[in-house]
Amino acid sequence: MLKYLANGRISTVLILTLVGWLGRTTPVLAQLDNRAFMHPLVVGPQYERQMRLDVQAFLFNKDNEYFNKLEDGRTYFGAQLLPRLVYFPSANLRVEAGIFLWKDYGTPRLRQVRPLLTVKYQNGPHSILFGNIEGNLHHGYIEPMFDFERVITNRLEEGVQYKLQKPRLNLDAWVDWQRQQYRFSNFQEEVAGGLAAEATVLGDSTDWLLRVPFQFTATHQGGQIDTVSTPLQTLFNVASGVRVRKPLASRFFQAVHLDAYATYFHDYSFTYQLPYRTGTGLYLNGGVDTRLSNVQVAYWRGNGYISPLGGKLYRSISNSVSDPQYLEKDRQLLIVRFLKDYRLPGNLTMTTRFEPLYDLNNGLFDFSFALYFNFNQSFLLTTLRKGVE
Repeated sequence: MLKYLANGRISTVLILTLVGWLGRTTPVLAQLDNRAFMHPLVVGPQYERQMRLDVQAFLFNKDNEYFNKLEDGRTYFGAQLLPRLVYFPSANLRVEAGIFLWKDYGTPRLRQVRPLLTVKYQNGPHSILFGNIEGNLHHGYIEPMFDFERVITNRLEEGVQYKLQKPRLNLDAWVDWQRQQYRFSNFQEEVAGGLAAEATVLGDSTDWLLRVPFQFTATHQGGQIDTVSTPLQTLFNVASGVRVRKPLASRFFQAVHLDAYATYFHDYSFTYQLPYRTGTGLYLNGGVDTRLSNVQVAYWRGNGYISPLGGKLYRSISNSVSDPQYLEKDRQLLIVRFLKDYRLPGNLTMTTRFEPLYDLNNGLFDFSFALYFNFNQSFLLTTLRKGVE
């Protein structure tokens, strides 16, 4: 069961209580514009009593040409399909059921086949989801806190989520129950949760947009009804900073932006299994949006930083097959990103990304390039008359 953070347990109640003191302009985008990958579950009076078929398709090809000791190079190449039958009993309620299919190319079998079940209730700026939540990139975390590649490798999040969307504040509090434990299980339960909020300090009537983000994640492995002797583990990660953006009047240069984040890691486990109990990080991003491409330069400086949900390149511990015990407490990276979304006919978006990076400590040059297709379409099947449910 989930109980208390202070004694090594993540609490559903605590995470939801945190929203009380934090007060929908635009979606939270963290340091990257990932809107092509985001498909919020809509609710509204225009859908009342409708039965719809929602279809999402995601095709991906990401090649990581990495040759460092922390993260191996690898290629993701495949497709994911998420068809769902959706019914709107009222203007503020959405009930859906579907199936998730994941096929990696180069193998004859499906990687995953999983059911999709979600109930979403919305009342003004408040919404709550139970089942398959609006996860992954919808949370709006920076990459040292939440890995972009989880949209491929960990597409589904199952649990409960509360979202608050007001004119000057976005907030997302969530719990993802990753592995259920039963009596005499030979494995631990696994759960993750967090809170991502962003307040708009300056905007609307000015050309400058100033936002203050706060991001928190917690992961827990443990349980009391298993048969293994592995000690429990509870890890916390926090990030906060400032985001500045200014639209430009030029036809070619559309906007400039600057983000600065400080991150913190703490191992709250009773028995420490990781080489570092605490860690910090500094994450700086500057970029310009143009007609041809969005260009961004990022600098990362980490010191004993570990994030179980974050990008593996930012961590001080190895995820490598060939060097699993390698440590690099002081981590410095310089990353350049070239990003572009192409809106194609038929609700199809093609995204290209090229991301070279330079390891300042080791003098290594790595890079990745990717091509994505996102399709999202909702088909009206019928509208039920009153009394026909």
